[in-house]
Amino acid sequence: MPANLTPQYQKAEDAYRRAATAEERINCLEEMLSIIPKHKGTDRLQADLRKRLKETRSEFAEEKSSRKKSQSYKIPRQGAGQVILVGGPNAGKSRVVQELTNASPDVADYPFSTREPLPAMMPWEDVTVQLVDTPPVTDTHVESYLTGMVRAADLALLVVDGSSDDAPDDTAAVIEQFSQRKTLFSDRTGFDEDDFSIVHVRTLLVLTRASDPDADLRLELLEESAGRTFDVIRVELDDDTSCESLRDTIYNTLEVVRVYTKPPGKPADFEAPFTVPREGTIEDLALQVHRELATNLKFARIWGEGVHDGQSVGREHVLSDKDLVELHV
Repeated sequence: MPANLTPQYQKAEDAYRRAATAEERINCLEEMLSIIPKHKGTDRLQADLRKRLKETRSEFAEEKSSRKKSQSYKIPRQGAGQVILVGGPNAGKSRVVQELTNASPDVADYPFSTREPLPAMMPWEDVTVQLVDTPPVTDTHVESYLTGMVRAADLALLVVDGSSDDAPDDTAAVIEQFSQRKTLFSDRTGFDEDDFSIVHVRTLLVLTRASDPDADLRLELLEESAGRTFDVIRVELDDDTSCESLRDTIYNTLEVVRVYTKPPGKPADFEAPFTVPREGTIEDLALQVHRELATNLKFARIWGEGVHDGQSVGREHVLSDKDLVELHV
């Protein structure tokens, strides 16, 4: 029997994937259990959720009682999406961030110049995207907090130096480290259909110094070692056109739309649009503005694609890029 999971459940599941702490995961799991459709098609998933809730409560209790805690980072999500850069030593992650944002991370020819996560905002037209540079991963070490950060991201950039003979093995080690932690660099984002403990993270492989004559060979060796192919973006970071193409690809891969808002009787705000997932609704927008507003929402007026100017719509209306919305309670 199919599970037939509701949009409300799927939103709660996505919130669980993004949860940064054990306490947040507990709240999400409790909500998922309360709203999941109760029938034979979800029996296995319900049992898995109960097991995971029990484990997470134990984890939370251990965190509270532990006197010595490992270093952790919680980076608040900002902009149209959170994009995590991962890679081996000297892969070029910091250089990517430097070229696409106004940040100035340490960029060096020696490995391990990045020692902690560094968020920076990448502009794209009238919105921004959060890029997070991270410490390198090796076959013997991965920072304990990185798994949660990658699992919670909207998109991962697996950065590979196309000019380095070490890149195939170094990057294969990165992939294996996360795979051991049940986090898979993938062509989609979400939980594995057969194992709820495994998370797939939408990933682009960013091949820097792509004009190197042996770059494609090194990529082929990596994909052979990893046993899979990737969506590859070839980039030359000294070339402005190449960097702008990478910027566009990152934003478009997030699959979001921009929505402008106006309070009733007041001018529209065209300076700072909200972003919602493609196929997102009026209700999704209202939740971003304020949860209480979403609860009390009666209708919205909308100007944009496929509607009459000022047309009244309900909370399930699907939004298009650059729609202007007026929310009414």
